[in-house]
Amino acid sequence: MMRKRTLKVVQGLFVATLIGVTSTAFSQTVQVDQDLSRYSKVSGVSGNLNSIGSDTLNNLMTFWSESFRTKYPNVNVQIEGKGSSTAPPALIEGTSQLGPMSRKMKAKEIDAFEKKFGYKPIPVRVAIDALAVFVHKDNPVEGLTLEQVDSIFSSTLKRGGQPVDQWGQAGLNGSWMKKRISLYGRNSASGTYGFFKKVALKKGDYKSTVKEQPGSSSVVQGVASDIGGVGYSGIGYKTSGVRALPLGGRAGSFYEPSMDNCLTGDYPLSRFLYVYVNKKPGEPLDKLTKEFLTFVLSKEGQEIVVKDGYFPLPSEVADETLTEI
Repeated sequence: MMRKRTLKVVQGLFVATLIGVTSTAFSQTVQVDQDLSRYSKVSGVSGNLNSIGSDTLNNLMTFWSESFRTKYPNVNVQIEGKGSSTAPPALIEGTSQLGPMSRKMKAKEIDAFEKKFGYKPIPVRVAIDALAVFVHKDNPVEGLTLEQVDSIFSSTLKRGGQPVDQWGQAGLNGSWMKKRISLYGRNSASGTYGFFKKVALKKGDYKSTVKEQPGSSSVVQGVASDIGGVGYSGIGYKTSGVRALPLGGRAGSFYEPSMDNCLTGDYPLSRFLYVYVNKKPGEPLDKLTKEFLTFVLSKEGQEIVVKDGYFPLPSEVADETLTEI
């Protein structure tokens, strides 16, 4: 069913009115916008393409690359996903053409790039993510407010709550009341670490008890194997062993991490995922990079987004992004 969606401006995430977004409830199938352009193969595409950056985007970059190489067998793609903070230096040093990031570049990162080249890097929006707060599949907690999330993960309590260390303090009864909460998160190189710190914790500090993991998959695996565990990761890493919690600004007003709720801004931890590139103003991107990104923003590329568990771009966003590269 084709629906009209007006997007709220939430944390600077969405800034346009989008028509023709196709989605259903979180538990059902998400479909790509049928107005997305189909990818048309061109001639003369070959060479080496390097991607250094986000772990959140690591699987997506791999799937996009594999599909792209079926069209262009003479293309070799190398992917390294150790965290969003590794993308800006790689672009500056010229060791990659693609800089996947699960957050926007920081001002100091943009400044360093501009100091080297005399112009800013281009952020290419490639997918939509609901940054999820995961608990063990058997955890019965209904949902969490952002104040509770802050109270669970933060030592500085910028949202004004009290420390929450046991599940009873988050509203659970019975055998869950005294169960200790185990915390799983990312390391500081991660864009997800930075986004969660900025938005959920209001730039507060993490508790020292957060078990920092090297990747998103490790966070989810940790929670899945720990009945009292809770962690944060991109929605694309969801497994059958965990449950992605509805979140909200106040108790009793929770929103599932669904595409609809990301588009309306009701889900509070929605975000774009980016691939940054080095494009000199007034000059075209090199053909290989341009074709790869054109494929990513096509209907076929966005179908891969859905298969990997993230949410596809509406056609208006994809079309606008294409004009920028």
